[in-house]
Amino acid sequence: MKLIAPDYYADFHCIADRCRHSCCIGWEIDIDTETMKQYRSVPGPFGKRLQDAVFEDEAGAHFRLDSRERCPMLNERGLCDLIINLGEGMLCQICADHPRFRNFFTGRTEIGLGLCCEAVAQLILAREKPVSFLSLEDDGESTPLPDEEAALLETRDRLIALLQERTLPLEARLQQVLDSVSHPLQENVRWAEVYRSLERLDSAWDGALDKLEHADITAVPIPPALSLPLEQFAVYMMWRHLPGALDDGDIPGRAAFCVLSVLLLAALCSQTADCSLNHLQEWARMYSAEIEYSDENMEALLDALWT
Repeated sequence: MKLIAPDYYADFHCIADRCRHSCCIGWEIDIDTETMKQYRSVPGPFGKRLQDAVFEDEAGAHFRLDSRERCPMLNERGLCDLIINLGEGMLCQICADHPRFRNFFTGRTEIGLGLCCEAVAQLILAREKPVSFLSLEDDGESTPLPDEEAALLETRDRLIALLQERTLPLEARLQQVLDSVSHPLQENVRWAEVYRSLERLDSAWDGALDKLEHADITAVPIPPALSLPLEQFAVYMMWRHLPGALDDGDIPGRAAFCVLSVLLLAALCSQTADCSLNHLQEWARMYSAEIEYSDENMEALLDALWT
């Protein structure tokens, strides 16, 4: 089995109490079965507090968020009392993993870092070197990939290479991706309205979409100063989302979704005076949280790209 990751993977560190958008606020936090068994056995006053902080239903165990949608283990300093009292080894699986994601292939697992985390957004979008992908683990066994998986990985490698061809303007590279998969973005689609129709996590995202009310997302020029971070965003999207085509067979639509996502961020930049890398990082974080972490929103956008 091989474990493959982007070359920046090992550079990630949680910024804990310095995070302005804590993953311990506003997100449902499920507790896996094995961790819940451990939580039931924690003794003393903290054990009682921990057990009172959990509720169970037919779907499993979950932390009981407070009126501000904060995890009950998150203290007012922005630190996790569970880690302080019991150590990181007692985190439930979802907390230990976040913001990591995985894609699974035959004999190969890919692991990455989700942009919904502001530390990840800063790490990825501030890079200058083209991203490469490294083997973190390799047991030495070679398992042939099924034809479908091999074809998808070959296609993704080719599309990422197009995105990283820095002798061309980013607009031209994005168009080459669309041409390569024979999936042009439809004209005269009010994409801002499509995005506005989706399920909402944070009302602040409405403020961003308001900027696009009269913008043609597919025709907005990309600010040269932000071409590099938008390239990094595009590569991240392609790395993460093209493997989903193993389930739905939609390589063209998923590639077009990656391009559309870049163009939406570029349009936000074009509608913002003195747009900076900080602006872009925050929009990328919001975009990831609103779109990537909602199966319903992903499905709706992929459908919209065909209809």
